[in-house]
Amino acid sequence: MSEASDAELFKVGDVARRTGVTVRTLHHYDEIGLLVPTHRAAGGHRLYTAADLARLQQILSLRHLGFGLDEIRDCLTRPGFDALTVVRLHLARVRDQLRTQHQICSRLETLADALGRTVPVSAELFLQTIEATVMFEKYYTPEQLDELKARREQVGEDRMRQVGDEWKELMAAVRTEMDQGADPADPRVQALAKKWMALVHEFTGGNPGIAAAVRNMYESEPVVAGTDTGPLKEMRAYIERAMKTAT
Repeated sequence: MSEASDAELFKVGDVARRTGVTVRTLHHYDEIGLLVPTHRAAGGHRLYTAADLARLQQILSLRHLGFGLDEIRDCLTRPGFDALTVVRLHLARVRDQLRTQHQICSRLETLADALGRTVPVSAELFLQTIEATVMFEKYYTPEQLDELKARREQVGEDRMRQVGDEWKELMAAVRTEMDQGADPADPRVQALAKKWMALVHEFTGGNPGIAAAVRNMYESEPVVAGTDTGPLKEMRAYIERAMKTAT
């Protein structure tokens, strides 16, 4: 074997050290026929080529995408297998994860800012931060979360607080009309319905996907941001009846 060809071969220990894949895993891949080294030294030691390493990268990408070892073997041996597609799928998954991590970072920065103030941070804020981190990533896509963050930055914190106050006043007014048995077609209720839709539009930016995600979250979760969603569901149904009767 020439010196040049020796330089292109990697022992199993070297592959493990450079990639972080354990020797035991590489041995297992060899034993099940998933990644059989192209060469072996005189003593039977495994020697990997650049092509072997390319196959290892494809295996790891497919594992990252959730494929089982049997599925990976079938995929790699399938005629017309496209390695570029695997890399692009893996890249898309990593980008999604980065966006998710960015959102978590943003929420933690908000909490850190609150913790840095002289006013003690309540347990409720911790609960809401945890809830938002888990729940929002459950119902919104990374792109929608980015858009919501951009809208928040665009309108500013002062307006966000105003909107929060307006929602409280609006829901109290809607509840009053409901308790009094007001017809959804009543002009007072119609005005409240228009205000409701205006605030929803301001939050979603008119994005129907975000609006659907909001609705799905409030329909599915018993509590959102520390608020019982039961009464909210009743009020939304009342407002929707009012919108249907609008002329």
